Amino acid sequence: MCRNIRTLHNFEPPATSDEVQAAALQYVRKVSGMTKPSAANASAFEAAVAEVAHITQHLLDDLVTQAAPRDREVEAARARARNAARYGTPA
Repeated sequence: MCRNIRTLHNFEPPATSDEVQAAALQYVRKVSGMTKPSAANASAFEAAVAEVAHITQHLLDDLVTQAAPRDREVEAARARARNAARYGTPA
């Protein structure tokens, strides 16, 4: 359920608002235990996603590091290699 929650800090280019929103949505889904809320819970669910996304963006903006920014393509290639080794599929 939490596959969209990825490390968003220290990438070049920085995380987009869509990536932050997707991570917030997955977090709220995990915590609430529902992928699609009922009509009675929809407003609370959407408000929680918005608040988590907002505070996540603040966190990412405030974090400081001395490390060089990571490259998204390199990280994606590493993930593909790990999956190939784990599942025995070609990278």
